[in-house]
Amino acid sequence: RNLERENEILRRSLTGRWRFHDLLSKNPRMQEIFGLVKEVASLRSTVLVTGESGVGKEFFPQVIHAYSSRKHNKYIAVNCAAIPEGTIDSELFGHEKGAFTGAAKTTPGKIEVANGGTLMLDEIGDLPALTQVKLLRVLEERVIERVGDNRPVAVDVRILSATNRDLAAMVRAGSFREALFYRINVLPVTIPPVRERPGDVPLLAESFLRKMQLRTGRDIRAISAAAMHLLMHYSWPGNVRELPSTSEYAFVTCQGETIEPEHLPPPVRHEEP
Repeated sequence: RNLERENEILRRSLTGRWRFHDLLSKNPRMQEIFGLVKEVASLRSTVLVTGESGVGKEFFPQVIHAYSSRKHNKYIAVNCAAIPEGTIDSELFGHEKGAFTGAAKTTPGKIEVANGGTLMLDEIGDLPALTQVKLLRVLEERVIERVGDNRPVAVDVRILSATNRDLAAMVRAGSFREALFYRINVLPVTIPPVRERPGDVPLLAESFLRKMQLRTGRDIRAISAAAMHLLMHYSWPGNVRELPSTSEYAFVTCQGETIEPEHLPPPVRHEEP
C-alpha cells in the first residue's frame, strides 16, 4: 500500500495531472461539483472557479484539463496577481522585438504557448482594465495581438479562470468589465470552505498523514479521536491550504505512534467554540 501511495504521489509530481479520486470529499455539495466538473471537461466552454483563498481552486482546472480532449497538449497556469501591471500584457500576449526597452527578441505570450491546450488564469479579478479588454477579444475572436504589433495571431486555447473575489460586485462597482465577466462565467463552480464541510476533515487529515509518513519515514499511524474532534471543530481560516502545515506540526511534536491533542498547533487546540 505504501508503494502504491508513493507511486501515486510521484505520478502527480511528474505529470502535474490530477484525477477525480485525487479530490477527496464525501460532502454532497462537493460531489455535485465533481459531477459538474466531469461533465464540463469534455466541452470547450469557459469555467470560472470561485471560493475563499486556500480551498483548492487551482486543482479543479487541472482536473478539467486532464479529462478534456486537450489533455495531451499544454496546461499553462498564470497567477494574474503576481505579475506587475506594466508587464502583464507582454506576459499574456507576447511581444515583438524592440516593442519596449529590453525586448531583444520576439517572444510569444502564455496564451500563444498554450495554443491547442488550456490556459488557467488564477486571480483573474486582478487583471488591469486594458488587459481585460484584450482578453475579451481573445474569447470572442480567438485572436491575439503581441505588444508592438497590430497583426492578429489566431489561437485555439481553452481559458479557465479562478478567483476569491466577488466579480459580480466588481462589475457593479465598475472595476471589472461586464462583458468579460459573462464570457468567463459561462459555467460557474463555487468551492465551499472547509468549515462548511467538517465531514471532509477526517478524509483530508488522513490523506496528509499518509503523505507525511511517506515523506518522513516515521511510524506515526493514527490520529486519536480527541485530536480529530478538535480538527473537525476548528474553523480552518486557511482552508485546505492550512492542513499540510497542521500535519507537519503534529509530526514534529509527536514522538509516539498516535497524534494527540497536545501535538496540534495552538490555534487548533485553543480556538473558542
